[in-house]
Amino acid sequence: MAQFFSIHPDNPHLRLIKQAVTIVRNGGIIVYPTDSSYALGCHLGDKDAMARIRTIRQVDESHHFTLVCRNLAEIATYAKVDNSQYRLLKATTPGSYTFILQATREVPRRMQHPKRNTIGLRVPDHPVVLALLQELDEPLLSSTLILPGDDYPLNDAEEIRERLEHQVELILDAGSCGIDMTTVIDLTTDLPALVRQGKGSIEPFGIEHE
Repeated sequence: MAQFFSIHPDNPHLRLIKQAVTIVRNGGIIVYPTDSSYALGCHLGDKDAMARIRTIRQVDESHHFTLVCRNLAEIATYAKVDNSQYRLLKATTPGSYTFILQATREVPRRMQHPKRNTIGLRVPDHPVVLALLQELDEPLLSSTLILPGDDYPLNDAEEIRERLEHQVELILDAGSCGIDMTTVIDLTTDLPALVRQGKGSIEPFGIEHE
């Protein structure tokens, strides 16, 4: 049975953040708010929790998980970033983007795309998740909270509780945070490539609207 914390979206209580981080470190899956939608998160080194998120989402081995990072310096630990990529990241983070980049050796192979050795990374702009990351002192392994058969991410905490209370350890209710997924940009190609249009504007990347 999942625990359920009501948490202030702008000034999250540190006691609740600490409890959430303890749950993550102990192998739990949490539902948490971001600047685009709710997401599922777990410890980046936890193979079992990662497999459980795959089961909840019903996604296969080729599904890109995202490492949710505090800042650009943390991204550079887990991804190979050249000067032009860095400039784009600096101009668009924090924000509602997920970037596909080449993974470094810091990223376990099971978290990388099996054929491309890439990883999705992002720096969110939401006080709750930033507080979680600060307390955790490392990235969260994350996936959008969109369930099989649904067209949009879940956005109502009571519905999340109803549908997931036996599959996750904690739900952090910060009220509605939207149903727009992040815009996904592949930065491993010669020019930035749009993988998924979401909340973030594609204008900074010089990509034409289709």
